[in-house]
Amino acid sequence: MAEFRLKLRRYNPETGEAPYWQEHTVELEPHRSVLEGILQAKNTEDGSIGVRCSCKAAICGSCGVRVNGKPGLACHTHLEDALATAKDGETIVVEPMGNMPVIKDLIVDMDAVHWKKIQRVTPWLVNKEPIPEREYVVPRESMVDVTQSMACIQCGACVSDCLSMEADPLFVGPAALAKSYRFVGDPRDAMQEVRLKDLSEDPHGIYDCTHCFKCIEACPKGVAPMSQIMRLRRIAGNDHHIVDRNNGERHERAFVNLIRDHGLLWEAELLPRSLGGDSWFGKFHPAAGQELASSLPVIAKGLLRGKVSIGGALKPHKIPAEDLKQVQRIYETVEGREERVEFNLYISGKDEDLLPSSSEATEEASA
Repeated sequence: MAEFRLKLRRYNPETGEAPYWQEHTVELEPHRSVLEGILQAKNTEDGSIGVRCSCKAAICGSCGVRVNGKPGLACHTHLEDALATAKDGETIVVEPMGNMPVIKDLIVDMDAVHWKKIQRVTPWLVNKEPIPEREYVVPRESMVDVTQSMACIQCGACVSDCLSMEADPLFVGPAALAKSYRFVGDPRDAMQEVRLKDLSEDPHGIYDCTHCFKCIEACPKGVAPMSQIMRLRRIAGNDHHIVDRNNGERHERAFVNLIRDHGLLWEAELLPRSLGGDSWFGKFHPAAGQELASSLPVIAKGLLRGKVSIGGALKPHKIPAEDLKQVQRIYETVEGREERVEFNLYISGKDEDLLPSSSEATEEASA
C-alpha cells in the first residue's frame, strides 16, 4: 500500500459558489487506477464527490477526466503513472474535461456538446440500392480500414483537448468526424459524396481542423481522429473533386504545390492561391482581394513587431537546388503510385512495428 494525494476540482452549480479545489489522501497499491482513488475518497471522506463511471475496464468511456492537465480515462490511468507526471511530484490533479459544460465536479454535460455533434454527422449506414437478398459481400480490407474509427468508445477525450473547438465551439469536432469516416469509408454506404459535400461546405466542418495532433495524443483507443479527418479531406478533394465554398480544397492544394515548386512555404503566395487558384487570373479574383484587404491589420501588426518584412514576404522562398530535387523526388514517388496509400493503425501497425528487431539488426550488422 502507498499513500497518494488527490487534488480534485469541485463545483456544484446548485450552490451558486465558484469552483474550488479539495485534497484527499488515499491508500492504494501503485498499480491501482486514479478512478479507484477517487471512489475511495468518495466512500470514506466525502460522499458528495461527483464522478461518472461504469465498467472500470476502459470500455464504456464514462470516466473521462483530465489528470495533471491531460485528458484520459480515470480507470485506465495508474496512480503511479499519474504521480510521475504530477507537476510538483506529489499531488495528482484531477479536473473535468474541457470544451464541455460542467454538471458537477468531474461530470460534464456530454449531451450538450459531444452527442449533439455525433448526431450532426448522420451516424448510421444508408444502404445502397438494391439491397441484397442475403448479405453484402464487402472486401476484408475495407472493413479492417473502418475498424480504427469503430474502436471509438465515445469518451470525449479528444473533444476535451481539441484546440479548434476551443477557438470555434461550432466546429463539428474530432469525435464526430472520426465517426463520419466510419461510414464514408464503408463501401456499403450510399451517401459518401453527400456526406463529404456537407462536411466540406460547412464552415465548421473538415477544413476547420488545425492539425494540432491533440486528439491523437488524447485518444485512449488509437482512433487517431485527426488522421480520419485528413482522410475525409483527401477523399473529398482527390476522389470527388469537391471545391468547397470555404476554399479548403484550394488551400490544401496551394500548400502542396508551393512546397513542390519551392521546397518551402511562400506565405505571400499562399492566400491568393487559396482563394483564387493557381492561375494568374485566379489570384486577382474579387474574393482574393477582399480577403487580402481584411488581412492588412494582421500584416501591419507583424511588420511593426518585426515578425514580417516586406522583402521577405514578397520574395519567393527557395531551398538549394539539390535539396529541392530531393523534395520533388518524394512527390514523384507518392504521385507515381497506382493507388493512394493510407496509413491505418489496424492495417499498417505502429511506426515501431516497422523497425527491425534487435536480433535482425544484429544479423544485419554482422553481415
